Amino acid sequence: MRKFGLIGFPLGHSFSKKYFTAKFEREGIEGCQFDLYEIPQIEDFLAVVEKNPELQGMAVTIPYKEQVIPFLDELDPACKTIGAVNCIRIKEGKKTGFNTDYIGFKHSLQAWLGNSIPSALVLGTGGASKAVKQALKDLNVSFLSVSRKKAENQITYQDLTNDREILKNYPLLINTTPLGTFPKVEGIPDIPLDQLNSNHLIYDLVYNPPVTRLMQECLSRGGKAKNGQDMLELQAEAAWQIWNRP
Repeated sequence: MRKFGLIGFPLGHSFSKKYFTAKFEREGIEGCQFDLYEIPQIEDFLAVVEKNPELQGMAVTIPYKEQVIPFLDELDPACKTIGAVNCIRIKEGKKTGFNTDYIGFKHSLQAWLGNSIPSALVLGTGGASKAVKQALKDLNVSFLSVSRKKAENQITYQDLTNDREILKNYPLLINTTPLGTFPKVEGIPDIPLDQLNSNHLIYDLVYNPPVTRLMQECLSRGGKAKNGQDMLELQAEAAWQIWNRP
């Protein structure tokens, strides 16, 4: 039996298990299973690998996309640049990290907006944001990171309230935080909602619920919005290709 799985915490509503289980059945892929490995600390990752010698690939989700790196034997060159891992190939005992979030987000964003991608605000600074920012760089899209704390090339949510020009000049908002994810569907990044208008576009990496509160706030003001469902599907297929390389 070839095993694949997902590490993260918590994993109550995993996209990956449902997706791959359905994929195996739909495409007649036999001898494969996908399991969830909910680990309360990243140090438990190696124990999961040791206890499951049939593991050939793993997906990585919040909060371990950065924390897992020291536990790997090698990083794909592109993954080194991004600084976050969401896909691990295990072959002949070697654990190699990749980032398919980058592939999924970049292709999904281009399919949605074409070549005319406006300046963006990247909400959040976790592992997913790193893949998003690298994709924006490669697409030559100007962006600012937004977090609770100010840093280099990074503003705060309070700055958005204090300076109304920011949201005017950066009409694309990309939510890389888990805020708004089921079951805490009322969660929303701390942006000044009254500044949203028909010029704004929201790309929310959250996929459950299909329309998050952040998306709805933008749509209700005449803007456009999409969730991260197709990004997840694209990154999952990219991971499957990596796990099945010779």
